[in-house]
Amino acid sequence: MPTRSDTLEPRPSDARPPVAPPDLADVPDAQGVLERLYSFRFTFGAIATFILLYIFTIRALEGYLHDYFSELTARAIHIEELDHPIAHRIQFLVDGYIRNSLWTSIGGVDVSPMILGRDGTTLIYVVGRAPEPVPKRPSTEEIVAEAERLLPASAILSVAIPHNSVLANSILIFYATLTLQVLWLRNLQNARRQRHLLELALEQRERSESRSLSIASELDEMRQRFLAIEPSEPDQVNEVSQLREERKSLESKLAALETREIELRDSVTRASELGQEIAALEDLLEEASDDLASRDAEIGKLQKNLKRAAKGAAAEKGGRARESEVIARRFATLYPHLEIDERALQDIVGLRDETMKLKCEEKLKRLNDEADNLAVRRKVGGLPPHLTIFEMGFAGKGRLYYTKGNQRRFRVLNVGAKNTQNAAIEYLRKL
Repeated sequence: MPTRSDTLEPRPSDARPPVAPPDLADVPDAQGVLERLYSFRFTFGAIATFILLYIFTIRALEGYLHDYFSELTARAIHIEELDHPIAHRIQFLVDGYIRNSLWTSIGGVDVSPMILGRDGTTLIYVVGRAPEPVPKRPSTEEIVAEAERLLPASAILSVAIPHNSVLANSILIFYATLTLQVLWLRNLQNARRQRHLLELALEQRERSESRSLSIASELDEMRQRFLAIEPSEPDQVNEVSQLREERKSLESKLAALETREIELRDSVTRASELGQEIAALEDLLEEASDDLASRDAEIGKLQKNLKRAAKGAAAEKGGRARESEVIARRFATLYPHLEIDERALQDIVGLRDETMKLKCEEKLKRLNDEADNLAVRRKVGGLPPHLTIFEMGFAGKGRLYYTKGNQRRFRVLNVGAKNTQNAAIEYLRKL
C-alpha cells in the first residue's frame, strides 16, 4: 500500500515546466493615427503640387509665347523692300501674325503689341485698332521719306494667358485628372495595406484564441490535480500562480488585438468613403468639361461680334475722314486768315453735339474777323519756352487752342473740352 510520501511525489508528467506563452507582437494604438496623418499629408502635398504645376506651367508658357510673338513682331517691323507704304505694311503684317496664330484664335492667348516709330512717339500699330485702309499708291520719294521718318521701328509686346481661356482650362483639366489618378492609386494602396493588416490581425487573434483555449484546458486539468493533493505543496502553488499570471497576460493581449481589429475595420470603412469621394470628384470634372464646352461656344460668338464691331468702326472712321475733308474745304473758304491743323479738324468732327460745333465755329469766325477785340481766356502754361499758345473757351466747357500762324494770322492747333484738357496740353508739348 503506497505511503503518503509516494502519493505526494510528483509524476514525470507533473514535473514538466510550464509552457511559455507565444511571442505575440504588440500592435501600437498610435499606428492608426499616424496612418491617417500620413494620408492627410499626402493629399495636401498632391493638391499643392497640382496648384504649383498649373501656375508654373502658365508662367513658362507665357515666357515661351512672349519670345515667339517677339520674333514675329521683329520680323514684321524689319522692312527691306520699299515698294509699299511703311506704316500700312507693318500694320498688315503684325495684325496678320496675331490673328492667324492658333495660340490667339483657338487657345485664347492675349497678345498686345504696340509698334512705335523711329522717334519713339509716333504710334504705328496698337492692338484693338484696325489697320488703316490701303492708300493710293504713293511715289517712291514719299515711301522713302516715310521710311526715314518711321524706321527703324520699335515694338513693345505684352503676352498673357487668361485663366478662363481654352489653353489655361486645358492645362487645368490635365493636371486635375493626373492628381485624381494619383490620389485614387494612393487610396487603393492604402486599402490593400489595411486589408492585409486586418487579415494578419485576424490570423493572430485565431492563434491567440486557440492558445488561450489550450492554456485554459491545461489550467483546468492542473486545478483538478491540485484539488486532489494537499495545497501545502509549494511547487504546485507556484505553478498555479504562474499559470494565472500567464492567463491574465494573454487576456490583456487578446483585448488589445480586439481593439486593433476594430480600428482596422474603421480604416476599411474610411477607404470605401474615399472611393465615393473620388467618384464625386470625377462627376465634378465631367461637369467642368461641359462648362468649358459652353464657354468655347460663347467665345466663338464673341469673336464674331468683335469682327462685326471692327467692320462698323472702320466704316465710321471713313465717314469721319470725309466729313473732316468737307469741313477743311469750307473753313479754308470762309476763314482765310486762319490756319486750321488736321488735329483740330478731327476734334471738331468728334464733337457730337451740334450746338458745340456751332459755338466753336462762331469763335473761329470772331478770331478770323475780330481778333483784336476777342477776349482770350488765358495763355497756356507748362509748355516749352519757344511755344506761345493761347486758350479760348466756347459753350461753357469747350476749349480752343491757337497761336500765331506762319503764313496767316492765326493757327488753330487743337479743339477739346474740359475733360480732355490734360491730353490736349500733352499734345501741345510735343509740337
